[in-house]
Amino acid sequence: MIASRDVRAERSFNEPFHPVRGDPASARGTVRIKDITSVRGVRSNQLVGYGLVVGLQGTGDSMRNSPFTEQSLQSMLDRMGVNIRSQNSRGKNVAAVTVTAELPAFIGTGEKIDVTVSSLGDAASLMGGTLVMTPLYGADGEIYAVAQGSVAVSGFTSEGDSEKLTQGVPTSGRIANGALVEREVPGSFNDSGRLSLELFNPDFKTAIRVVDVINDFAVKRWGIAVAQEEDLRTIHLHRPKKVSPVRFLAEIGELRIAPDQPARVVIDERTGTVVIGKDVQISTVALTQGNLTVRVSELPSVSQPPPLSDGQTVVTSETLVQAQQDGGNFAFVGGADLETVVRGLNRIGLKPTGIIAILQAIKTAGALQAELVVQ
Repeated sequence: MIASRDVRAERSFNEPFHPVRGDPASARGTVRIKDITSVRGVRSNQLVGYGLVVGLQGTGDSMRNSPFTEQSLQSMLDRMGVNIRSQNSRGKNVAAVTVTAELPAFIGTGEKIDVTVSSLGDAASLMGGTLVMTPLYGADGEIYAVAQGSVAVSGFTSEGDSEKLTQGVPTSGRIANGALVEREVPGSFNDSGRLSLELFNPDFKTAIRVVDVINDFAVKRWGIAVAQEEDLRTIHLHRPKKVSPVRFLAEIGELRIAPDQPARVVIDERTGTVVIGKDVQISTVALTQGNLTVRVSELPSVSQPPPLSDGQTVVTSETLVQAQQDGGNFAFVGGADLETVVRGLNRIGLKPTGIIAILQAIKTAGALQAELVVQ
Protein backbone atom coordinates (compact mmCIF):
# COMPACT_ATOMS: atom_id res chain seq x y z
CA MET A 1 0.00 0.00 0.00
CA ILE A 2 2.81 2.41 0.89
CA ALA A 3 4.87 1.38 -2.14
CA SER A 4 2.04 2.12 -4.55
CA ARG A 5 1.54 5.57 -2.95
CA ASP A 6 5.24 6.42 -3.42
CA VAL A 7 5.08 5.43 -7.07
CA ARG A 8 2.12 7.73 -7.68
CA ALA A 9 3.82 10.60 -5.84
CA GLU A 10 7.04 10.16 -7.84
CA ARG A 11 5.09 10.11 -11.06
CA SER A 12 3.32 13.38 -10.16
CA PHE A 13 6.64 15.05 -9.31
CA ASN A 14 8.16 14.23 -12.67
CA GLU A 15 5.22 15.02 -14.92
CA PRO A 16 5.38 18.32 -16.85
CA PHE A 17 3.54 21.32 -15.47
CA HIS A 18 0.60 22.69 -17.44
CA PRO A 19 -0.82 25.94 -16.04
CA VAL A 20 -4.57 26.05 -15.74
CA ARG A 21 -6.15 28.32 -18.32
CA GLY A 22 -9.61 29.19 -17.14
CA ASP A 23 -12.12 31.71 -18.29
CA PRO A 24 -10.39 35.01 -19.18
CA ALA A 25 -13.16 36.89 -17.42
CA SER A 26 -12.36 35.11 -14.16
CA ALA A 27 -8.70 36.19 -14.40
CA ARG A 28 -9.49 39.90 -14.52
CA GLY A 29 -7.90 41.77 -11.65
CA THR A 30 -5.52 38.90 -10.89
CA VAL A 31 -1.76 38.81 -11.25
CA ARG A 32 0.87 36.11 -11.22
CA ILE A 33 2.67 35.50 -7.96
CA LYS A 34 6.02 35.95 -9.74
CA ASP A 35 5.02 39.52 -10.66
CA ILE A 36 4.34 40.69 -7.09
CA THR A 37 7.06 38.81 -5.18
CA SER A 38 10.79 38.27 -5.18
CA VAL A 39 12.79 35.32 -3.93
CA ARG A 40 14.88 36.15 -0.89
CA GLY A 41 18.55 35.92 -1.73
CA VAL A 42 18.00 36.21 -5.49
CA ARG A 43 19.17 39.76 -6.07
CA SER A 44 21.40 41.82 -8.30
CA ASN A 45 24.49 43.77 -7.22
CA GLN A 46 25.62 47.28 -8.11
CA LEU A 47 28.98 47.90 -9.75
CA VAL A 48 30.84 51.18 -10.25
CA GLY A 49 34.09 52.23 -11.87
CA TYR A 50 36.08 55.26 -12.98
CA GLY A 51 37.47 55.54 -16.49
CA LEU A 52 38.23 57.69 -19.51
CA VAL A 53 36.32 58.24 -22.72
CA VAL A 54 38.61 59.08 -25.66
CA GLY A 55 38.06 60.06 -29.27
CA LEU A 56 35.79 63.03 -28.63
CA GLN A 57 35.64 65.77 -31.24
CA GLY A 58 36.69 68.71 -29.08
CA THR A 59 33.82 68.16 -26.61
CA GLY A 60 35.81 66.60 -23.77
CA ASP A 61 37.06 67.98 -20.47
CA SER A 62 39.23 71.06 -20.31
CA MET A 63 42.37 70.06 -18.45
CA ARG A 64 42.51 73.32 -16.52
CA ASN A 65 39.03 72.90 -15.03
CA SER A 66 39.26 69.12 -14.63
CA PRO A 67 42.72 68.28 -13.26
CA PHE A 68 41.66 64.72 -12.40
CA THR A 69 41.20 64.06 -16.11
CA GLU A 70 44.79 65.07 -16.84
CA GLN A 71 46.08 62.96 -13.94
CA SER A 72 44.12 59.93 -15.15
CA LEU A 73 45.39 60.38 -18.70
CA GLN A 74 48.99 60.60 -17.49
CA SER A 75 48.59 57.49 -15.32
CA MET A 76 47.07 55.51 -18.20
CA LEU A 77 49.87 56.50 -20.56
CA ASP A 78 52.49 55.65 -17.89
CA ARG A 79 51.15 52.11 -17.73
CA MET A 80 51.52 51.93 -21.50
CA GLY A 81 55.12 53.13 -21.39
CA VAL A 82 54.51 56.75 -22.46
CA ASN A 83 55.75 59.54 -20.18
CA ILE A 84 54.12 62.95 -20.67
CA ARG A 85 54.36 64.29 -17.13
CA SER A 86 56.77 67.03 -18.18
CA GLN A 87 54.25 68.32 -20.74
CA ASN A 88 50.82 69.86 -20.34
CA SER A 89 48.01 68.36 -22.36
CA ARG A 90 45.65 70.88 -23.92
CA GLY A 91 43.46 68.59 -26.00
CA LYS A 92 39.70 68.32 -25.37
CA ASN A 93 39.15 64.85 -26.79
CA VAL A 94 39.24 63.05 -23.41
CA ALA A 95 36.60 62.99 -20.66
CA ALA A 96 36.61 61.47 -17.18
CA VAL A 97 33.50 59.36 -16.54
CA THR A 98 31.88 57.11 -13.97
CA VAL A 99 30.75 53.73 -15.21
CA THR A 100 27.86 51.98 -13.48
CA ALA A 101 26.32 48.58 -14.07
CA GLU A 102 24.05 46.02 -12.45
CA LEU A 103 25.33 42.49 -11.97
CA PRO A 104 22.35 40.10 -12.24
CA ALA A 105 21.94 37.15 -9.93
CA PHE A 106 23.58 33.85 -10.94
CA ILE A 107 25.39 35.37 -13.91
CA GLY A 108 28.47 33.44 -14.95
CA THR A 109 32.01 34.38 -15.81
CA GLY A 110 32.41 35.46 -19.41
CA GLU A 111 28.88 36.80 -19.87
CA LYS A 112 28.23 40.42 -20.84
CA ILE A 113 26.15 43.13 -19.19
CA ASP A 114 25.14 46.68 -20.15
CA VAL A 115 26.87 49.69 -18.60
CA THR A 116 25.98 53.37 -18.23
CA VAL A 117 28.63 56.06 -18.73
CA SER A 118 28.28 59.55 -17.20
CA SER A 119 30.61 62.52 -17.42
CA LEU A 120 32.42 63.80 -14.32
CA GLY A 121 34.03 66.97 -15.64
CA ASP A 122 32.95 69.82 -17.89
CA ALA A 123 32.70 67.80 -21.10
CA ALA A 124 30.02 69.08 -23.49
CA SER A 125 29.21 65.72 -25.09
CA LEU A 126 30.31 62.08 -25.09
CA MET A 127 29.04 61.44 -28.61
CA GLY A 128 31.50 59.47 -30.72
CA GLY A 129 33.69 58.54 -27.76
CA THR A 130 35.12 55.18 -26.77
CA LEU A 131 35.43 54.00 -23.20
CA VAL A 132 38.90 52.71 -22.38
CA MET A 133 39.10 49.45 -20.42
CA THR A 134 37.62 50.20 -16.98
CA PRO A 135 37.41 47.79 -14.02
CA LEU A 136 34.05 47.72 -12.21
CA TYR A 137 34.07 47.21 -8.46
CA GLY A 138 31.48 45.85 -6.08
CA ALA A 139 30.71 47.05 -2.56
CA ASP A 140 33.41 44.73 -1.21
CA GLY A 141 36.11 46.38 -3.32
CA GLU A 142 36.61 43.38 -5.61
CA ILE A 143 36.62 43.62 -9.41
CA TYR A 144 33.61 41.80 -10.89
CA ALA A 145 33.57 43.08 -14.47
CA VAL A 146 35.61 45.05 -17.00
CA ALA A 147 33.93 47.58 -19.34
CA GLN A 148 35.04 48.88 -22.71
CA GLY A 149 33.44 49.95 -25.98
CA SER A 150 31.82 52.73 -27.99
CA VAL A 151 29.44 54.99 -26.09
CA ALA A 152 25.95 55.41 -27.58
CA VAL A 153 24.55 58.86 -26.74
CA SER A 154 20.95 59.81 -27.54
CA GLY A 155 21.26 63.55 -26.86
CA PHE A 156 23.23 66.12 -28.80
CA THR A 157 24.45 69.68 -28.47
CA SER A 158 25.21 72.25 -31.13
CA GLU A 159 26.35 75.82 -30.65
CA GLY A 160 27.48 78.88 -32.53
CA ASP A 161 28.72 82.31 -31.60
CA SER A 162 25.42 83.51 -30.16
CA GLU A 163 23.20 80.47 -29.71
CA LYS A 164 23.40 76.96 -28.30
CA LEU A 165 20.97 74.07 -28.88
CA THR A 166 20.91 71.01 -26.62
CA GLN A 167 18.53 68.06 -26.82
CA GLY A 168 18.51 65.22 -24.33
CA VAL A 169 21.56 64.57 -22.15
CA PRO A 170 24.70 64.36 -24.31
CA THR A 171 26.95 63.87 -21.27
CA SER A 172 25.52 60.43 -20.46
CA GLY A 173 25.46 57.34 -22.63
CA ARG A 174 25.17 53.57 -22.65
CA ILE A 175 27.22 50.66 -23.94
CA ALA A 176 25.15 47.59 -24.75
CA ASN A 177 26.95 44.43 -23.62
CA GLY A 178 29.83 46.69 -22.76
CA ALA A 179 31.15 44.85 -19.69
CA LEU A 180 32.60 41.37 -19.44
CA VAL A 181 31.94 39.55 -16.17
CA GLU A 182 35.21 38.42 -14.61
CA ARG A 183 34.01 37.13 -11.24
CA GLU A 184 30.84 35.37 -10.07
CA VAL A 185 29.04 36.41 -6.92
CA PRO A 186 29.54 33.61 -4.37
CA GLY A 187 26.43 31.85 -3.16
CA SER A 188 24.18 28.87 -3.74
CA PHE A 189 20.52 28.46 -4.48
CA ASN A 190 18.47 26.76 -1.77
CA ASP A 191 20.68 24.08 -0.33
CA SER A 192 18.40 23.52 2.68
CA GLY A 193 15.12 23.06 0.79
CA ARG A 194 13.55 26.23 2.23
CA LEU A 195 12.69 29.27 0.15
CA SER A 196 11.16 32.61 1.07
CA LEU A 197 9.05 34.96 -1.03
CA GLU A 198 8.85 38.67 -0.27
CA LEU A 199 5.98 40.88 -1.43
CA PHE A 200 6.84 44.06 -3.31
CA ASN A 201 3.85 45.77 -1.64
CA PRO A 202 3.58 44.27 1.85
CA ASP A 203 0.01 43.59 2.95
CA PHE A 204 -1.47 41.10 5.41
CA LYS A 205 -4.42 40.15 3.23
CA THR A 206 -2.29 39.71 0.11
CA ALA A 207 0.13 37.47 2.01
CA ILE A 208 -2.73 35.26 3.21
CA ARG A 209 -4.15 35.00 -0.30
CA VAL A 210 -0.76 33.96 -1.67
CA VAL A 211 -0.39 31.29 1.00
CA ASP A 212 -3.89 29.90 0.41
CA VAL A 213 -3.48 29.75 -3.38
CA ILE A 214 -0.08 28.06 -3.13
CA ASN A 215 -1.28 25.48 -0.59
CA ASP A 216 -4.42 24.64 -2.60
CA PHE A 217 -2.25 24.01 -5.64
CA ALA A 218 0.45 22.11 -3.69
CA VAL A 219 -2.03 19.74 -2.04
CA LYS A 220 -3.47 18.79 -5.43
CA ARG A 221 -0.07 18.37 -7.09
CA TRP A 222 2.23 17.07 -4.35
CA GLY A 223 -0.17 16.09 -1.60
CA ILE A 224 1.27 18.49 1.01
CA ALA A 225 0.97 22.15 1.97
CA VAL A 226 4.21 24.02 1.30
CA ALA A 227 3.53 27.68 2.20
CA GLN A 228 3.46 29.42 5.57
CA GLU A 229 3.18 33.17 6.16
CA GLU A 230 5.57 34.90 8.55
CA ASP A 231 4.34 38.49 8.43
CA LEU A 232 2.83 40.95 5.99
CA ARG A 233 5.90 40.72 3.73
CA THR A 234 7.47 37.25 3.99
CA ILE A 235 6.11 33.85 2.95
CA HIS A 236 8.15 30.69 3.61
CA LEU A 237 8.07 27.76 1.17
CA HIS A 238 9.08 24.20 2.00
CA ARG A 239 10.14 22.56 -1.23
CA PRO A 240 9.29 18.88 -1.72
CA LYS A 241 12.47 16.80 -1.77
CA LYS A 242 11.97 15.35 -5.23
CA VAL A 243 11.31 18.70 -6.92
CA SER A 244 14.14 20.96 -8.06
CA PRO A 245 14.13 24.56 -6.80
CA VAL A 246 13.85 25.98 -10.32
CA ARG A 247 10.84 23.82 -11.26
CA PHE A 248 9.22 24.45 -7.89
CA LEU A 249 9.44 28.26 -8.19
CA ALA A 250 8.39 28.17 -11.86
CA GLU A 251 5.17 26.38 -11.02
CA ILE A 252 4.44 28.50 -7.96
CA GLY A 253 5.12 31.72 -9.85
CA GLU A 254 2.46 31.02 -12.49
CA LEU A 255 -0.36 30.87 -9.94
CA ARG A 256 -2.67 33.90 -9.99
CA ILE A 257 -4.14 35.88 -7.12
CA ALA A 258 -6.02 39.15 -6.64
CA PRO A 259 -3.72 41.35 -4.51
CA ASP A 260 -5.28 43.65 -1.96
CA GLN A 261 -4.30 47.29 -1.75
CA PRO A 262 -4.73 49.88 0.99
CA ALA A 263 -7.07 52.83 0.55
CA ARG A 264 -4.68 55.56 -0.51
CA VAL A 265 -4.76 58.91 -2.30
CA VAL A 266 -1.47 60.08 -3.83
CA ILE A 267 -1.04 63.75 -4.69
CA ASP A 268 1.84 65.27 -6.65
CA GLU A 269 1.54 69.03 -6.20
CA ARG A 270 4.32 69.78 -8.69
CA THR A 271 2.50 68.28 -11.67
CA GLY A 272 -1.07 68.41 -10.37
CA THR A 273 -1.42 64.63 -10.50
CA VAL A 274 -4.02 62.94 -8.31
CA VAL A 275 -4.27 59.13 -8.06
CA ILE A 276 -7.15 57.66 -6.07
CA GLY A 277 -7.12 54.00 -5.04
CA LYS A 278 -9.98 51.61 -5.69
CA ASP A 279 -11.09 51.29 -2.06
CA VAL A 280 -10.99 54.99 -1.19
CA GLN A 281 -14.21 56.20 0.41
CA ILE A 282 -15.36 59.67 1.37
CA SER A 283 -17.99 60.13 4.02
CA THR A 284 -20.77 62.31 2.66
CA VAL A 285 -19.82 65.97 3.05
CA ALA A 286 -21.10 69.24 1.61
CA LEU A 287 -18.41 71.49 0.20
CA THR A 288 -17.92 74.51 -1.97
CA GLN A 289 -14.92 75.93 -3.73
CA GLY A 290 -14.68 79.48 -5.07
CA ASN A 291 -12.05 80.94 -7.33
CA LEU A 292 -11.13 84.54 -6.51
CA THR A 293 -9.51 86.46 -9.37
CA VAL A 294 -8.03 89.92 -8.82
CA ARG A 295 -6.93 91.86 -11.89
CA VAL A 296 -4.91 95.06 -11.61
CA SER A 297 -4.55 97.14 -14.78
CA GLU A 298 -2.39 100.22 -15.23
CA LEU A 299 -3.72 102.58 -17.92
CA PRO A 300 -1.27 105.35 -18.96
CA SER A 301 -2.74 108.85 -19.28
CA VAL A 302 -1.05 111.90 -20.84
CA SER A 303 -1.87 115.36 -19.47
CA GLN A 304 -1.01 118.26 -21.82
CA PRO A 305 -1.07 121.99 -20.88
CA PRO A 306 -3.18 124.49 -22.88
CA PRO A 307 -1.57 126.04 -25.94
CA LEU A 308 0.77 129.05 -25.38
CA SER A 309 1.10 128.28 -21.66
CA ASP A 310 4.11 127.58 -19.46
CA GLY A 311 2.82 124.17 -18.41
CA GLN A 312 4.53 120.83 -18.99
CA THR A 313 3.29 117.59 -20.47
CA VAL A 314 2.94 114.98 -17.72
CA VAL A 315 2.39 111.23 -18.12
CA THR A 316 0.22 109.78 -15.37
CA SER A 317 -1.32 106.38 -14.84
CA GLU A 318 -4.79 105.25 -13.93
CA THR A 319 -5.09 102.09 -11.85
CA LEU A 320 -8.09 99.83 -12.42
CA VAL A 321 -8.73 96.99 -9.94
CA GLN A 322 -11.29 94.27 -10.72
CA ALA A 323 -12.22 91.39 -8.45
CA GLN A 324 -14.24 88.39 -9.59
CA GLN A 325 -15.20 85.30 -7.64
CA ASP A 326 -16.57 82.18 -9.33
CA GLY A 327 -18.24 79.20 -7.78
CA GLY A 328 -19.72 79.25 -4.32
CA ASN A 329 -22.36 76.57 -4.86
CA PHE A 330 -22.48 73.71 -2.38
CA ALA A 331 -22.25 70.14 -3.64
CA PHE A 332 -22.48 66.80 -1.92
CA VAL A 333 -19.48 64.51 -2.34
CA GLY A 334 -19.26 61.02 -0.91
CA GLY A 335 -19.85 57.43 -1.73
CA ALA A 336 -18.96 53.82 -1.16
CA ASP A 337 -16.95 53.25 -4.32
CA LEU A 338 -14.40 55.00 -6.50
CA GLU A 339 -16.87 55.78 -9.30
CA THR A 340 -19.16 57.68 -6.96
CA VAL A 341 -16.29 59.70 -5.49
CA VAL A 342 -14.93 60.67 -8.92
CA ARG A 343 -18.41 61.59 -10.14
CA GLY A 344 -18.91 63.83 -7.12
CA LEU A 345 -15.58 65.61 -7.63
CA ASN A 346 -16.26 66.09 -11.34
CA ARG A 347 -19.66 67.57 -10.56
CA ILE A 348 -17.97 70.57 -8.94
CA GLY A 349 -15.95 71.17 -12.11
CA LEU A 350 -12.56 71.75 -10.50
CA LYS A 351 -9.10 71.89 -11.99
CA PRO A 352 -6.39 69.56 -10.58
CA THR A 353 -5.13 72.23 -8.18
CA GLY A 354 -8.65 72.68 -6.85
CA ILE A 355 -9.16 68.93 -6.44
CA ILE A 356 -5.89 68.72 -4.47
CA ALA A 357 -7.05 71.47 -2.12
CA ILE A 358 -10.47 69.84 -1.73
CA LEU A 359 -8.98 66.42 -0.90
CA GLN A 360 -6.65 67.91 1.68
CA ALA A 361 -9.56 69.79 3.27
CA ILE A 362 -11.71 66.64 3.31
CA LYS A 363 -8.86 64.76 5.01
CA THR A 364 -8.58 67.51 7.62
CA ALA A 365 -12.32 67.27 8.23
CA GLY A 366 -11.96 63.53 8.84
CA ALA A 367 -14.21 62.54 5.96
CA LEU A 368 -11.52 60.97 3.73
CA GLN A 369 -11.31 57.33 4.81
CA ALA A 370 -7.89 56.71 3.26
CA GLU A 371 -4.22 57.50 3.63
CA LEU A 372 -3.27 60.80 2.00
CA VAL A 373 0.23 60.85 0.49
CA VAL A 374 1.53 64.22 -0.69
CA GLN A 375 4.68 64.16 -2.81
